[in-house]
Formats: sequence, structure tokens, C-alpha cells
Amino acid sequence: MSVNADDLAEVVRYALETTRATAACPFHWDVIIRIGDDAAESHAFERARKIVRSDGTNWPADALRKEFARQLGAAADGRCPMCGVDGSA
Repeated sequence: MSVNADDLAEVVRYALETTRATAACPFHWDVIIRIGDDAAESHAFERARKIVRSDGTNWPADALRKEFARQLGAAADGRCPMCGVDGSA
């Protein structure tokens, strides 16, 4: 999976998915499920923090925090609200 390092939302989504802090519902691909693993979320933040943009800089920590909060806030907690499938699949 490649990531566009210049797109903040994509960087954060990539970090959350690859650390298994979030997962897409296997039946509803547009539903993102927050797994609720604090260690995975911390690891995702560190992973996103190390991604280098095309201009050679990293994303500012404050911008990352805001985008992480937005994406985690929008994710369903633990289960898909459309089918009840948990995120451990």
C-alpha cells in the first residue's frame, strides 16, 4: 500500500490502518471501525509523524493530532453500526 505523503488525511488513514488501530468493516467498506487499542493508536501517530512529504519536511505534530482526532472521532467504536461486525476481523 502506498501513501500520498502530501495528503494529511491519507497519511493518517494509512497510519491507522497499517497499525490496526482502525479497520474497514468487511461488509461495508465505507464504515471505519475504531479498534480501541491505545498502543496501536500511539504507534500510528509515531508512524505518521515519520512520513516525509515531497518537500522533505514532516507533518507538524499539531496538524497530525487534529487529523487523528477527526478520523478517530468519525470512526465507529468497536462495531459496525450497520451490521454489528466488530473490528477484529
